[in-house]
Amino acid sequence: MDVFNTSRAIVSKLTEYGPAETLRRGTKKLAQRGGAAMNWDELDFPLRDEDIASPGTAGQPEETPRHSGPLTIGWVCSPPAAGSGGHTTLFRMVEAMEERGHECVVLLDDRGPDDTARHEPVVRRGWPGMKARIASATGDLANFDAIVASAWASAHVVASRSTGAARRYYFIQDYEPYFYPRGYLYSLAESTYRFGFDNIALGEMVAHELRTQSGVEPEFVVPFGCDRDVYRLLPRPEGAPARTGVVYYAKQSVDRRGYALAKASLERFHDLCPDQPIHVIGDEVRGWRAPIVNHGSMRPADLNALYNETIAGLAMSFTNVSLVPGELLAAGSVPVLNESADARRDMEAAGAVWAEPTPEALARALADVVSAPPAEIARRAVKTSLSAPGGWGRTQAMVAEFIEGRHRPLATGSTDDGWSTAERGRPGADMSHERRGHTAAAQGVAARYPTQLGE
Repeated sequence: MDVFNTSRAIVSKLTEYGPAETLRRGTKKLAQRGGAAMNWDELDFPLRDEDIASPGTAGQPEETPRHSGPLTIGWVCSPPAAGSGGHTTLFRMVEAMEERGHECVVLLDDRGPDDTARHEPVVRRGWPGMKARIASATGDLANFDAIVASAWASAHVVASRSTGAARRYYFIQDYEPYFYPRGYLYSLAESTYRFGFDNIALGEMVAHELRTQSGVEPEFVVPFGCDRDVYRLLPRPEGAPARTGVVYYAKQSVDRRGYALAKASLERFHDLCPDQPIHVIGDEVRGWRAPIVNHGSMRPADLNALYNETIAGLAMSFTNVSLVPGELLAAGSVPVLNESADARRDMEAAGAVWAEPTPEALARALADVVSAPPAEIARRAVKTSLSAPGGWGRTQAMVAEFIEGRHRPLATGSTDDGWSTAERGRPGADMSHERRGHTAAAQGVAARYPTQLGE
């Protein structure tokens, strides 16, 4: 009887969906059942049980290591994949500290085999300018002056494993609870902002969410940058082909980057502008009903060359803005972005175009940009390039000076929290540690970079 019923169900599905769709749905269901039976979800959990911390058990050492010589700094992160934007930004900060004479160690937190040697070739090929030693985050963390967490999981590792005198910092590039539905992972990510580390927020979106969602004032806010050494307007020889088409950076497994919406938008764009090529970089994608040119992963210089050939790029984000819009702008390609209050906080360039996050609205925005006359497209490319963010040098210097300032020897009459005995009697001296850090160390650095703090 079961065989008969199963056969009837299969015939019904074949009639309803056809053979190909029935096969897709059937294999998906089998995979889901297999995954549930083998506890596949546990493989994706980003922390070891012993590394789960809470705000009540984290914080800072009783005394910050202070001296006038080079610092020894550990930077905790997950093993990077080639081209990772988050790691690229973090490693820029590492390079800046190295250039200032500090000893840096990249501490990889890997839930798999604790062998960092297998990750080192990826790091050295992808970020050759960084000379830091590579080590495991599960090793001895006692001999550092400072340890920097770079994502929520690494913040738990720092809180659980850094038991020495190192001062703890948190370089926050996005509001990471938004990466998950409301639940355990959301809660674990959100709790890290209340660990008592020195929170350094990259951009005003992160700072805003820390204040409004977590009730935490970041110690320091630093601006987004763009690699202007790589991403720039290239000279166009006389008689060179005009810019054509659009480009899209695909990240299928990262929901906040809006792959499904981007796919639907570009398929609709093809309906409106069938002669305009669609270039896809990053993930190699299949199954689109529009013709596309798959480029896969590209070296930055080659990516800049492609941006210089295209009229516009689709740049998607539902949390903090990615690096892509700034790089498109620098190369003279108009970024078309999904309307988002979060992304707008750090991307208000005049050359960017915003549209409602629907396939029709984004497709028409792209169509409007590419439909301009060639002469106007060429003039706009120059203007667009001028509206790109500045380089990363200012951000690197601000982060470096902020960390260095925390570790300088105290002046006579000062206490370890950075306040002199005279200052303790002034208004505001009873404010929290977080606010004291923001007003004392951060304002000193901010005063030297007044135009870059997103006032």
